[in-house]
Formats: sequence, structure tokens, C-alpha cells
Amino acid sequence: KMSNSSSLNEFLLLPFADTWELQLLHFLLFLGIYLAALLGNGLLITAVTYDHSLHTPMYFFLLNLSLLDLGSISTTVPKSMANSLWNTRTISFSGCAAQVFLVVFLFGGEFSLLTVMAYDRYVAICRPLHYGTLMGSRACVKMAAAAWASGFLNALLHTVNTFSLPLCQGNVVEQFFCEIPQILKLSCSESYFSEVGLLVISVSLVFGCFIFIVLSYVQIFAAVRKIPSEQGRHKAFSMCLPHLAVVSLFVSTVIIAYLKPHSISSPALDLVVAVLYAVVPPALNPIIYSMRNKELKHAL
Repeated sequence: KMSNSSSLNEFLLLPFADTWELQLLHFLLFLGIYLAALLGNGLLITAVTYDHSLHTPMYFFLLNLSLLDLGSISTTVPKSMANSLWNTRTISFSGCAAQVFLVVFLFGGEFSLLTVMAYDRYVAICRPLHYGTLMGSRACVKMAAAAWASGFLNALLHTVNTFSLPLCQGNVVEQFFCEIPQILKLSCSESYFSEVGLLVISVSLVFGCFIFIVLSYVQIFAAVRKIPSEQGRHKAFSMCLPHLAVVSLFVSTVIIAYLKPHSISSPALDLVVAVLYAVVPPALNPIIYSMRNKELKHAL
């Protein structure tokens, strides 16, 4: 047991398997998912950057989402792959702090951006005559910058607060990457209430954003139902459904990860849930957005 966090040089992450064969299988599985995420998001970023017909607010936000997805999966997966390949569990103290910061920063920024994208869809469908004014290039840049900045500020507060706590319950993190709830389990009793308070505030903000997204889509679907032509309704739905699918995937996996009952928590279940929210969405998002999008398919 360590007296405090300053005496820790490294943490031990949770391994996926005990045998070399299963570790190799984990490495190959994660490598496949990681390459799919790199390829999908890379193609999407390239298409939006170089095709001038995609220089619209919706695709500008989609480009930012792909950048955040690339960052988030690159924060957790390569280190886990390396540990499996070299049959080790270690991560340095500074590496662990960097992972915590980047995970909170990138996922926080992603949810803020998904909220902005819901507003973009709302203006496009419910207030189309004001779209050019409300969603001008300067306004879009400001909204994207606000999403990134909110994620950065949130991450800075959580990381500083978490790693200023005395950690006296060993150095074994029961997750394949450094995650705040798992770090808090290593802190001395009753010393983590300030971080729990920050987590409550963050969850409240996420819940507020989620309510905003839900209310936006209630109004969007009410407006879509009033569109006279079937082709118009189909086009409106094709604009909104991919975003709604990505929001649902993001929110449902995070809720399962952080709000599941403590009684059913176990290292194996926590591991599976973490893969669902940290690894799967960045690889699936480009597929979801490009499936029914003719403009994106044509650009690619």
C-alpha cells in the first residue's frame, strides 16, 4: 500500500487474458477495430476537407466529431494493444494522468459537439429561413470551439482533482485504461468526495445537454410530420437519423458504464462495458453517418 499518490511511479492495468494466445487474440481484435476507426474517420475527414460541396455546417461538425473520435480511440487502444503484445500491465503515473485527461477531454468535447449538431439539425428543419443567419461560418467555428473548450476545462478540473487525492489502496487499476472511477477506488476513504461532487456536476451538465437534444428532436419530428411531400420527409429523416443513432449509442454506453448498480459490478463486466463506450463508437460513427448519406458516398 502506498501512502499517497506522489510515491506512485506506475499503475497496473487490468489484463484482458492470462494466456499468451488470448492476449494475442485481444491484440488482433483491437488492431482490427483501431484500423477500421482510423480508416473510416480518416476517409470522412479527407472527404469533408477536399470536397467543396461538403463545406456546410453539418459536415464541418462531422469533421470535428471524427477528429474527437480518432483522438479518443488513440488514447486507450494502442497502450492496451502494446501491453497485450509485450505481456505487461504497467502504465507510468504521468501516462495514466494523460489518459484520464484525454479521455475526459475528448468524450466531453464529443458530447458537447453532439449537442451542437442537434441544434444545427433543429435550425435546418424547424427554422430553415434563418439557417444562413444562425449557422454562418463564424457561428459554427464559435460553437465548435466552445465544444472543444468545455471538454478541455472539464478534463483539467477532473484530472487535477483526481490526482491530487492521496492514493493509499495500491496501484492496481481494474480497467484496461486509466478511468476516474477506478482511480477513486485507490484513494483513501472519505478523501474523494470533492471529485464525486465534480462528477455529479458533470453528470448534471450531460443530463442537461441530453434533455436539450431530446427536446430538439421532439420539435424536429413534429416539423417533419408536417412536410407535405414524402421525398421531403425522407430527406429530413436521412439528415437526422444518423445523428440520433450516434447520440443513442454514446449515451446508452456511458449510462451503462457509469450508472449501473454497484451490486452487479465486476472487473469482467466493467471491462466489456468500457470497450462498448470507449472503443466501439469511434469505429462505428463513420459507418453510421455514411450509410444513408449520398453526398458523403459520392465525395468518398
